Amino acid sequence: MLDDGERLARVALTRILEPGDERGGRWLREYGAVDLLRRIRAGDGSAERLEGMTAKRLGGYRLRAEGVEPERDLAAIAALGGRFVCPGELEWPGQLDDLGDARPTGLWVRGPCDLRLWALRSVAVVGARACTPYGSHMAASLGAGLAELGWVVVSGAAFGVDGAAHRGALAVGGATMAVLACGVDVAYPRGHAELIGRMTEQGLVVGELPPSDHPTRSRFILRNRVIAALTRGTVVVEAEHRSGSLVTARAAQRLGRFTMGVPGPATSGLSAGVHELLRGEGVLVTSAAEVVELVGEIGALAPLAQGRVHPRDLLDADAARVLDALPYGGIVTGRDVARAAGTSTDEAFGRLYELHSLGFVERHGDGWQLTRRRTCNGDARRGGS
Repeated sequence: MLDDGERLARVALTRILEPGDERGGRWLREYGAVDLLRRIRAGDGSAERLEGMTAKRLGGYRLRAEGVEPERDLAAIAALGGRFVCPGELEWPGQLDDLGDARPTGLWVRGPCDLRLWALRSVAVVGARACTPYGSHMAASLGAGLAELGWVVVSGAAFGVDGAAHRGALAVGGATMAVLACGVDVAYPRGHAELIGRMTEQGLVVGELPPSDHPTRSRFILRNRVIAALTRGTVVVEAEHRSGSLVTARAAQRLGRFTMGVPGPATSGLSAGVHELLRGEGVLVTSAAEVVELVGEIGALAPLAQGRVHPRDLLDADAARVLDALPYGGIVTGRDVARAAGTSTDEAFGRLYELHSLGFVERHGDGWQLTRRRTCNGDARRGGS
């Protein structure tokens, strides 16, 4: 358990160190938050002696350190019903430690649920902001399906695939978590203010940046490493060749997480990045059950996929062989059927009467023929096409 001094220092450092700052993360690991913050603020030359510290870097740190008041930030998040979670605390997700020196200094959290427990059984669903209706449908379907199977759906609350995945989970009363690239009190994008608000009440909203901090392009990219590390696997639904979603997927691969992709039309540029992923180490998935089969426990198998079952499929081998012996056109005798089927006359007649009772054949005096309905649609022999 961290003491108050270390906790306050980590809160302060979220305003000084950028997310993913590996040099800062190394100093934090080597010296602790209290000593690192003291060195940055002090003018005694101790900061200059940190390995890798430059005058330019230190100047930037000290500029940010001016006016930092961690108590005020903690009060601001508490007023929203939120909290600050540090590495080593009970609610800290241990899998984030896989990021090494790039792990978050701490996480700002809003929502009533336990972050560590939710992260243990979570899947990221990410993809294009300007997605197609197909991409939106697949993301919502995956979100709802994963939530119904008891998994937490994690994404970035962006337009397009992210929002569809969150909404899919919420629509079935399931669990969903947004990882933001800004302060957790900032609704970004503004068009998703209601969605983010719902997640603070029913799910979780987390981020590395302190209250009121704004997003930048680099922060979006760095945020993706947290999504990848936090979850058991990442599913990409629509992504161009240059896409932040692929950054998440590749980060997941480096961390040893499962990486999956939903295929799209070969002619769609929005699916080109997904297909590139699938040509490598990505696994093709089309449903929540297939995702869970990969990331879940042993025995969590997806249902066996099969086509439509036709009446002809239910016949045993002998009856099917007799049925196949009847021509598509014309009437034949039972002896002709027996000869074509390679069976005895008695066996052929027995099977013909069975097929007649099932509606596959018609009897005309001493002759037999396929029923006209089945002759027309072709399913008498092969079950249709």
